[in-house]
Amino acid sequence: MSVKWKLFLILILSVFATAGAGIYINQHQQSVSVAETTNSQQQQVTAVQQAQNVTIFPERVHYKDIPLESITSALQGSDPETLALNALDNEITAKVKPKVEVAYPQQNQALVTITQIQPNADATNVIKYRVEMTTLGRSLLVSSPPMWQIVWAGSQTQCQTGSQPQKNFTQSCQ
Repeated sequence: MSVKWKLFLILILSVFATAGAGIYINQHQQSVSVAETTNSQQQQVTAVQQAQNVTIFPERVHYKDIPLESITSALQGSDPETLALNALDNEITAKVKPKVEVAYPQQNQALVTITQIQPNADATNVIKYRVEMTTLGRSLLVSSPPMWQIVWAGSQTQCQTGSQPQKNFTQSCQ
């Protein structure tokens, strides 16, 4: 046999061996299906995750979680402010323009706070939304802006009754 024929045969055998090993490993991996967990286990996991979130992110204590599954717009984009406003479009009323603040506590983290004041006849409600994002890197071009993904969202409502100064808001409304 010639040297070229032997190298070709070795190459073909290695391709089949690699494919066979991949199929074998793929079939024999054990996977846990979400459908196999019971409802009580899911509730326990959710409670543990919420407790961990409060421990890791103490700022979230006064906010009510907004499930990311309930957000109908895209959870990824290049502008954190636009991404947050689009994500909370169903929550924010169009009567009053909200105040939007964007902070970057770390290089790969964006925090968008949206404050909306809703004056009523007998009280003033201030609704604050908090949207936390992390970067996914950049898109195809190096000069392009970073891509952001929403990782958590929450809201809180504060009330002021009568003509008290604005600093006397309570944490929740009834």
